[in-house]
Parts: sequence; C-alpha cells; structure tokens
Amino acid sequence: MRDIIKTLTLAATVGTAVAAFAQAAEPRAKPTIVLVHGAFAESSSWNGVIGALAKDGYTAIAAGNPLRSVASDAATVASVLRSISGPVVLVGHSYGGPVITEAANGNSNVKALVYVAAFAPETGESSASLSGKFPGSTLGDALTTTALPGGGQDLYIRPDRFHDQFAADVPEDAARLMAATQRPIAQAALAEPSGAASWKTLPSYAIYGSADRNIPPAVMSFMAKRAHAVKTIVIEGGSHALTVSHPKEIVSLIEEAASAE
Repeated sequence: MRDIIKTLTLAATVGTAVAAFAQAAEPRAKPTIVLVHGAFAESSSWNGVIGALAKDGYTAIAAGNPLRSVASDAATVASVLRSISGPVVLVGHSYGGPVITEAANGNSNVKALVYVAAFAPETGESSASLSGKFPGSTLGDALTTTALPGGGQDLYIRPDRFHDQFAADVPEDAARLMAATQRPIAQAALAEPSGAASWKTLPSYAIYGSADRNIPPAVMSFMAKRAHAVKTIVIEGGSHALTVSHPKEIVSLIEEAASAE
C-alpha cells in the first residue's frame, strides 16, 4: 500500500510539473495596440506605425476619434476597448492624450499608456491650459475657424501654414496631403477639463520632438516627469507629426510597453 501511495504521489508531482512547463512554454498573447489620433490628423496618420507593428506580429486598431469633446471622444474609444478580450496598449497622439487618459478609466484590460507628442492631463486640466503652461506654441496664429450649426467653432490649421506648423520634418508633398485631409477639432474640446488621470495607476511612456510647434516640448517634458513615465524619448528636431515622420521610434516604444511585465 505504501508503494502504491508513493507511486501515485510521484505521478501527481510529475503531472503538475509537466503542466506547469507546458503553460510556461506557451507564448504570451501579444497585447492589441489601440491608436488614437489627435486634432488636425486622422486615422491614416498611423499607417506607418500599423505596418511596422504588423510585421512584428501585433494587431493594431486605429480607433476613430470624433474630436468633439474629451468625454464623448473617450466614450467612443472606450467602446472599442470593451470589444477587445485581451490586454491592450493604448496610444494617443496630441489631443488623443486626454482621450486615452479618460478612456482607460474602468477598462481593466488596458496595461499601459503611450503618449506620442501628446497631452497627459491631470484631473481638471485641459489641452488649452497645458499648452499655455510654458512658452513655445505657435499654433494659435496658424489656425482658422468655421462656425458649427449648433453653435461653437471648428478649428483647422491653415493649409499654407500646415507644413511649418505641424509637420516640418515631413516631405512637403506629404504634408500638403495631410493638410488637405486634416480633421478639425471643436474649439470647446481643447478647453474641456479632463477627468481622472489614469496615468496615476497605469505605467506610461512618452515620446515627443524637440522642435514641436503645437505643444511646447517643455510642457511634454513636464507631463512625462509628473507621470513618472517608465521611459521618455525625445526626437531631436522632431515635429508634432511624429506618427508620420518617426514611426520606427514610436513602434519601438510601443513594443517596449507591450512586452513589459
């Protein structure tokens, strides 16, 4: 009887070890990368990033950002997050930063936030208030407005100013197309106070250009330090349009966030 018990115990131990080894040997599922564009851009601005991520085996989704208000835009992105069963790395460009900050709240599958030339607001801060925190933005002088049917205004970057203002390190022909396809943002959205700052509970990463003319680099440095970003990359001479001009560097940072334990 004692020999039988020993045999059964040994078999159970071996079986547990084999199961544990098999589980450890299984490759971890890669997180889905959800990309959120900002003002004066649109989803195709992520094309270079999406292509490089796909080559490395990642699924990426460029979520539509209506650019109407932080709360409603975040709700739109949050609905995308709820449709994804596995882990997510949430990436925002420019005004997309406040949107991902809010959208992550209440969505436990979000494992990290990546801010690409983006605002990372504290509760109650707006894109407009942060942009004016340090000098350096020349965006105001480059804007034009159109009246909205229900009141308020939409903001565009003037086509003749788009290259120098938004995408100085992008070839002029490409910048001309970007200017023609830019999506406007409701002026009220830039002044809307942000909700809970999810970067306080999630690891965050930041990348921005030293020659950004939309958001002063000093502001992005301040926000990254305040959020205790795991890693911050500064692209020397980089414009606001890093998604187009420096997709490789963005992909590298996203993949670092995705592979972190």
